[in-house]
Amino acid sequence: MAPLSGPRATDDGLHAELADLAVAAARGAAELVRSRLKPNSVGTKSSSTDLVTEVDRAAEQQIISLLRRRRPNDAIVGEESGVHSGTDDAPVRWVVDPIDGTVNFVLGLPLFSVSVAAEVDGVAVAGCVVDVVRDEVFSARRGHGSFVGVGSAARRLTGPRSVGLSAAVVATGFSYDAAVRARQGAVLAGVLGQIGNLRRLGSAALDLCYLADGRLDAYYESGTREWDRAAGVLIATEAGVRVGGVAGSTLHECVLAARPDLYEPLAALLADAGAATVLSGVDEVGRVDG
Repeated sequence: MAPLSGPRATDDGLHAELADLAVAAARGAAELVRSRLKPNSVGTKSSSTDLVTEVDRAAEQQIISLLRRRRPNDAIVGEESGVHSGTDDAPVRWVVDPIDGTVNFVLGLPLFSVSVAAEVDGVAVAGCVVDVVRDEVFSARRGHGSFVGVGSAARRLTGPRSVGLSAAVVATGFSYDAAVRARQGAVLAGVLGQIGNLRRLGSAALDLCYLADGRLDAYYESGTREWDRAAGVLIATEAGVRVGGVAGSTLHECVLAARPDLYEPLAALLADAGAATVLSGVDEVGRVDG
């Protein structure tokens, strides 16, 4: 399919094209990752536990190559390769995580995903997350709902069950930096006795998709990056999940996602536990200053 000429295309037509391309890019990368489940080399980034493999880089390059062929003027930001500028008048930016859950991938734990989202003028309009091992395809287009599966087999996502705080199964994640992780542990200590139970899956994108499909009741985490959550937030939101910050925090400082009737009590509990200030004094790569 030839690239659209730009923002003059109708919004719905543009969004549909971006949604199809997000699915194609994520599914293609997931196939590559599945074919290379035993990485030959493992390196580190911000800390000794922040891992990267040659498979992460290969999958990201495959996604970028496809996006560049189909939409050469768009901007792209990838977890591994950073910012790839588009033309000045291009409204579209892609946000790419080639493997969300690299530690799980390296250890052979079957919970990692490929995440691809498209933004128009800074607003996410299309996204796809592929659960690599299960080959489950989660996707969404702004205003058109979110789904698991492809084609006629796709099933619409309707969000989590309705439960109170004391019964809610809540997912979270932890920083690669030990000092930040200790702060997150202190928050968790203030939360755990008030909720139903906790899950730590190791992939923010899957946390959000599983929430959209009712496999979890809520999710919160401090320190996620845009590539971790861009597609997942859209998928969850389109399934009726409320997504926002805690006590005025940004999504990076502390993202919270839950059914609307659970959101406020959980937000209050997290605020009291200090979740919104976990990253106070933390630099851009997640380390505590000083």
